[in-house]
Amino acid sequence: MEYVQEIKRITTKPWTLMEICGGQTHSLVKNGILDMLPDKITMVHGPGCPVCVTSVSVIDEAVWLAEQQNHILCSFGDMLRVPGSRKSLLEAKAEGADVRILYSPLEAVELAKQNPNKQVIFFAVGFETTAPANALSVVHAAQQNVMNYSILASHVLVPPAMEAILSDEANVIDAFLAAGHVCTIMGMDEYYPVAEKYQIPIVVTGFEPVDLLQGILMAVKQLEDGEYKVENQYSRSVQREGNRMAQETIRKVFAVSDRIWRGIGSIPQSGFEVNEKYRDYNARLKFNIDIPFAEENKECISGDIMKGLKKPKQCPNFGIKCKPEHPLGAPMVSSEGACAAYYHYSSDPIQ
Repeated sequence: MEYVQEIKRITTKPWTLMEICGGQTHSLVKNGILDMLPDKITMVHGPGCPVCVTSVSVIDEAVWLAEQQNHILCSFGDMLRVPGSRKSLLEAKAEGADVRILYSPLEAVELAKQNPNKQVIFFAVGFETTAPANALSVVHAAQQNVMNYSILASHVLVPPAMEAILSDEANVIDAFLAAGHVCTIMGMDEYYPVAEKYQIPIVVTGFEPVDLLQGILMAVKQLEDGEYKVENQYSRSVQREGNRMAQETIRKVFAVSDRIWRGIGSIPQSGFEVNEKYRDYNARLKFNIDIPFAEENKECISGDIMKGLKKPKQCPNFGIKCKPEHPLGAPMVSSEGACAAYYHYSSDPIQ
């Protein structure tokens, strides 16, 4: 409670802070931290849930791949119920598609070796955190000449998303809490230009309640003092240079590309796509996917939520037409989604 008391003591002006990661959001809501903060501090919830920002069109691509004869589509479990324009992967599975939940892309490579007459595709979704393992699966498949393996890449990158939010004319963010696990891989250097350009504090935090409270305190201190620095609350895990070996693995397989974010739109240079060297393992090219662009569900306000403009319970469909069993959008599906966090843990009608 010392951090809470100190936050209350030093806060003299209203400030809006955004935590980037869905894991941070769930910790804030589940542990009642939002209720502990002074009224002048508003926490809003960013686009750092990879399931939530995976576009409808990419879900449609995954469903199309799963429905092809002799295909095995492998995915982490939290992607199965995310709605596409026609159906989800779970619905495709119920209709007979071979969709399998795995815990590692390396399992998918082994599955491809065990099923040489089938095409095995891993749905490679995530921020920079999961990119090394997905890249490594491609390297291993290439080394072992496993040619019936490929990945459908939907990787997204944090710094370009932060810039997109900050450059939006409706932006309300005064400071960021950056995601510790992303920085464990990528380090902190990418955040310094953002902090300088937009004159905004960025504090890298962990996910425990004490991590978040200390990170909020560090950000508020900067705001009250008129500073804008990159600080590292999560120093027990994050080094400024990050994990060089993991970064090298990413660079070996992926190239930076534009990416469409669900609810936000296209953000330039905000994703990873399989590079030319490993094009034989790029499912989009291998199977010549040509899926029409799919519009977002207009009843879902996930874009406004992930840009910090609204809270989940300000959505007129929250808990009525949109529930975890029947979601309108991905933030109600994902274990890291802000809407799911509020649905399961928040008692306040509007935070």
